[in-house]
Amino acid sequence: MENPKILIYDGSFNGFLTTVFKVFEEKIEVTNIQRNTENQKGLFSEAITVFTQMDKARRVWNSIQNKSNAAIKSIYFAFLSESKGVELLLYQYIRSMYANPDEERIDDIAEIILKIQQQSRMVAREKHRIEAIANFTISKDQILFSDVSPGFDVLPLISKHFRTKFKGQEFIIYDRKRKYAIYYNLYTVEIISLELSAYHNKEVISQTTLKYLINNKLHSQYTNKPQMGYINERAAV
Repeated sequence: MENPKILIYDGSFNGFLTTVFKVFEEKIEVTNIQRNTENQKGLFSEAITVFTQMDKARRVWNSIQNKSNAAIKSIYFAFLSESKGVELLLYQYIRSMYANPDEERIDDIAEIILKIQQQSRMVAREKHRIEAIANFTISKDQILFSDVSPGFDVLPLISKHFRTKFKGQEFIIYDRKRKYAIYYNLYTVEIISLELSAYHNKEVISQTTLKYLINNKLHSQYTNKPQMGYINERAAV
């Protein structure tokens, strides 16, 4: 019997879904699923690196969503909690959804589902809190800017709220804790890894051409590596 494996992925939700696809496709016995920023642990476990593939991630997303809209929402929100060990819990939950009636039941599945639901609710509360407290300043080039520091990774969930609130208006929301921003350009929402900590002062923002900074960063991203779409708030509301 092969040793159980630790699966290492890039930390993105699409990376996690790709990992789930690989586990099911190759019938891998899993001992843990870890982000590539974590220390690998498992004395008798072999580590396998999984590279994100959008087509495989989308297949897993669509399959779960077809089974249950409530489940895909809980899975996505719980993932954004960034809780230690959440990936393994989510994998076990997903596995239980596809188990055959005669297959051995996963130990403590009821407790696992409860933990996922609790984490999902915490993320939902944080989403609404950030939507309520985010303050915006307008930049020199008329882009609304807000910097926030949410307890959970909720930026992918909040753009719909602000697109509705600020119709016909470009905006940037920056996560100080995770050092990335969402940018709405009136057509799409871009996720940008960007250091904007120096722009928390209203006077600085009002004198800054934010689009120049954003376009330079986006150009660098498009030039240096292939862009990858992300599965985001389709399950958030």
